[in-house]
Amino acid sequence: MDSDDLGLFGPGSVTWKVHEEPILIVAGLRSLYLQALHPRAMAGVAQNSNYRTDAWGRLVRTATYVATTVYGTTLDAEQAGARLRRLHARLRAVDQATGEEFRIDDPALLRWVHVTEVESFLSTARRAGLPLTDDEVDGYYTEQRRSAALAGLDPATVPGTAAEVREYYRVVRPELRMTREAAETAIFLTAPPLPWKLGLPARLGLNLGPPRWAYLGIAGTAFALLPPWARRMYGGLGLPTTELSADLTVRALRLALGAVPRRYLEGPLVQAAKERAARRAATALAG
Repeated sequence: MDSDDLGLFGPGSVTWKVHEEPILIVAGLRSLYLQALHPRAMAGVAQNSNYRTDAWGRLVRTATYVATTVYGTTLDAEQAGARLRRLHARLRAVDQATGEEFRIDDPALLRWVHVTEVESFLSTARRAGLPLTDDEVDGYYTEQRRSAALAGLDPATVPGTAAEVREYYRVVRPELRMTREAAETAIFLTAPPLPWKLGLPARLGLNLGPPRWAYLGIAGTAFALLPPWARRMYGGLGLPTTELSADLTVRALRLALGAVPRRYLEGPLVQAAKERAARRAATALAG
């Protein structure tokens, strides 16, 4: 195995440029608000997940999977994808409206999760101020077809440009609706139980203070960054002033995160990937 393998993307990719942004923590939450509007996707999560009792554990596992596909070696990414496909292949859920049982690895559901996730990453990064050309935007969506393949999708069936993503949303929107499960999930996402260490003061009867308000601010920003049609489905107005406020807030958050030293924001997978890239660059120069 090549010890300097750069994985599916590498330092010259748009994917690395986008995923270097710490602001993507907001994007991940945005994608969850969006995904909840698909009744079958929501049923699949509700009937097969312990997200209410292990919300933060699930978030960490999801973030680790994404980081592995983006920054891991090719073997790391392929193994992570294989584990995910095996897990999904075993799971079933029941459509609450029709009573029909369906597979969690239904390509239509996998595609919905993939598109909402990558579109959230890209749109959040751009609205936060990351400069990307139109060609880079299309390049990101095309690159992310590799991640879609890991989840079990045929890359040819996955939107690979901004125009294709817009068309995908146009086609899928009639399937979306506000359900009780979507509403409950949105409430949960907005005010979940804090991790044990952060929740300890409240358990002791002390004022929780900043952690709760900080999270509420991030959740509110993520919700405001939703497409206007999605906010309207949740009961929001979707007015331009809301979008302007969201843009200003997410840009401020990006600036604040930019002041934090990178070593505190980059996990071991990112650090290892950059070390491999540096070794390969040094070898190329020496050669």
